[in-house]
Amino acid sequence: MSRSFPLERVRNIGIIAHIDAGKTTVTERILFYTGSTYKVGEVDEGTATMDWMEQEKQRGITITAAATTCSWREHRINIIDTPGHVDFTAEVERSLRVLDGGVVVFDAVGGVEAQSETVWHQADRYKVPRISFINKMDRVGANFTRCVSMIEERLKARAVPIQLPLGNEDSFEGVIDIVAGKAWRFDGVPGSEPIETAIPGSEQAKYAQCRQELIEKLAEHDEAIMIAYLEGKDIAAPELKLALRKATLANQIVPVLCGSAMKNKGIQPLLDAIVDYLPSPLDVPPVAGIDTKTGKEVIREVSDEAQFSALAFKVVSDPFVGRLVYLRMYSGKMKAGTQAFNSSRELKERIGRLLVMHANRREEIDEANTGDIVAAIGLKNTFTGDTLCDSSQPLILESIRFPEPVLSVAIEPRTKIDQDKMVDALNKLADEDPTFRVQYNDETGQTVISGMGELHLDVLVNRLLAEFKVGANVGRPRVAYRETITIPAKAEGKFIRQSGGHGQYGHVFLEVVPLEQGGGFQFVDQVKGGAIPKPFITATGNGVREAMQAGVLSGYPVIDIKVILYDGSYHEVDSSDLAFKMAGSMAVKSAIAKAKPILLEPVMRLEVVIPGQFMGDIIGDLTSRRGHIESIESEYAGMCIIRCLIPLAETFGYATTLRSLTQGRGTYSMEFYQYREVPGELVEHQAKTAAR
Repeated sequence: MSRSFPLERVRNIGIIAHIDAGKTTVTERILFYTGSTYKVGEVDEGTATMDWMEQEKQRGITITAAATTCSWREHRINIIDTPGHVDFTAEVERSLRVLDGGVVVFDAVGGVEAQSETVWHQADRYKVPRISFINKMDRVGANFTRCVSMIEERLKARAVPIQLPLGNEDSFEGVIDIVAGKAWRFDGVPGSEPIETAIPGSEQAKYAQCRQELIEKLAEHDEAIMIAYLEGKDIAAPELKLALRKATLANQIVPVLCGSAMKNKGIQPLLDAIVDYLPSPLDVPPVAGIDTKTGKEVIREVSDEAQFSALAFKVVSDPFVGRLVYLRMYSGKMKAGTQAFNSSRELKERIGRLLVMHANRREEIDEANTGDIVAAIGLKNTFTGDTLCDSSQPLILESIRFPEPVLSVAIEPRTKIDQDKMVDALNKLADEDPTFRVQYNDETGQTVISGMGELHLDVLVNRLLAEFKVGANVGRPRVAYRETITIPAKAEGKFIRQSGGHGQYGHVFLEVVPLEQGGGFQFVDQVKGGAIPKPFITATGNGVREAMQAGVLSGYPVIDIKVILYDGSYHEVDSSDLAFKMAGSMAVKSAIAKAKPILLEPVMRLEVVIPGQFMGDIIGDLTSRRGHIESIESEYAGMCIIRCLIPLAETFGYATTLRSLTQGRGTYSMEFYQYREVPGELVEHQAKTAAR
């Protein structure tokens, strides 16, 4: 298939925001106004194109990132609509990894909310240029100026309004285009065109002031604008657009637009801004990877003629076509029916079919080009974060980092038939979601599943029961505790067995050293003089790793520790990998027991939005849950925001408590912060509770 759009006319963007800011509604209007759908989908009615999963329709929220494609002004726009709930932050993470630009949606009343900050910082990490769309300008309490101030203060961004609202709340009827110097009115009828009008006299002063501020901010980054400004020349709209585009692509400013997606106001100008200000694949730096043969960094040019490279960023089990692997094409071309080399796993894969996705609808294509986002069928051993490339010049692209799961539940099949179905279903779910883990506990005989929060696990369990038709009993949520050490310690491990013929002999000395938080695990070989042969050192390391999966305090995994193997001995005949594996396991357990081990619990950052009259009750409840209040802010309309750190173990059922204490008017959001030591008086109680 030949390229239908030149590369400079391709936009790969993500719609990102806090939950309920209106991301999916914005995406639905974009699809409608670009002609991709003939009917406007509504989230509340369960008819949204992008929220196609049954769980999404029932709950009215986005759970999985959905990809679609549309065109506007002879540009191809590939869109990924991402979830807003913190439990599904992995979907945002992997989407931002492969996107070139982003549209960040804010609620005109709530402004910058908790998850808004999280997704913004994720975009910062991947250096994704973005524009902001302040949605719901028709709501009571909508405040455009306040939202712009919050973007600057909370997100430390250089927010530059390129539109002003025409009216507010019930009287919101359109936008003033600061760049073009005109106003657009919308009648709210789906499919109708905006009406161009002159800027009302009552808004002229505000428009002139904002245009002056826009020019001054652009002059800081653009020499041509600065010279024209200093010489007092009138700057035309095309010059402003060019300067705006340059500054946006360089992440120096963030253009801010406004509208009401639900009322069909402001969508066409938003589409114009996506085309005018967000990058094409040619505007972002070429992808860099590591050459698997030389270990050196290599660059793949953004061109159809370059060597093929692509990143797998999502896996989906489709009930109709089977396993789908979503790919971002960074360079070269890929044809259906050909082979690709998975450099992450060093194996060849066959590309069966290639699809362009429209949420859960599929359009088959023969060839994928540079800059495309496609789904492939037939990749059996390719997983999230893997690199596909040309086998003649293999490279590995930067993978995707995901947070560790913090909550677990036990799940048991009801019948023998359900046992087999459950194993298959859990494998498919874990394949799709890198933050979902499945482990089998040998001691209890239970299967334990872990995720990012109560909602995350609830959705996965419901999918297991309804989508995969598995009969299962589910236990109560359990916190994913961890163990670590506080001081260095040394220990000896000796494994000797004699039983006629060859015996078993393994003997090691090692030291454990605490690492700073997030240090992970390090195994260091400092054996000198060949005291232990190399193969047995590897076996010792394997034994150490296995032993660390169950700590000495309560059997939780040990983290943030360095293990140094510095001496030992072996027997010419009796030593074996098994003996040294056992010796390593015994030694590290003994050393950890001496190193003053402590129990760690996940601590969450909680943000509660409540009417001010309930503040005393809420603070008292948070304090009783071992919450540490960080800040209290007064907000709009008598509302206040309480930010605190709270142990995950104390948050179960908090939604119900908050509703009862605030007469149903309070809301909260929560995200993982860090692991912290469990207070001494609670160690025994917490460990017993979690082990049940």
